[in-house]
Amino acid sequence: MRAVVQRVSRADVLVEGQNVGSIGKGLLVLLGISVRDGDADIRYVVDKTLNLRIFDDAEGTMNLSAKDVSAELLVVSQFTLYGDTRRGRRPSYLDAASPNDAKALYEKYVEECRKVLSKVETGRFQTQMQVELLNDGPVTIIVDSEKII
Repeated sequence: MRAVVQRVSRADVLVEGQNVGSIGKGLLVLLGISVRDGDADIRYVVDKTLNLRIFDDAEGTMNLSAKDVSAELLVVSQFTLYGDTRRGRRPSYLDAASPNDAKALYEKYVEECRKVLSKVETGRFQTQMQVELLNDGPVTIIVDSEKII
């Protein structure tokens, strides 16, 4: 499981011009699910996402987590995080989970985050989306469960 975690001042996701998810200060998470992912990957990536110390404390040091600052979360599915570009010019998505498997794990990830944070918004799975964000910092972190588990 891969997550691109961006600290944002605000973020929105639109589908066919309609806003389907919107947050203020918090994290935009682009989440990719691989064919190898399971519950352990979800637990790892949720824990990392919610506990990364990437928000400023009173001294301006990145020392607080999303949990510490009651951040808002916008989670957008992103199968292209598993695009393999090592050969040719067209990415291969063989490592990305099938839509049915990915949707189930994506929904579990969102459910686990909602147990901790009061505002967790999402995009719309398997649709064309436009994501707007105001990156704060910028701070962008990549979390990859395969490098650990």
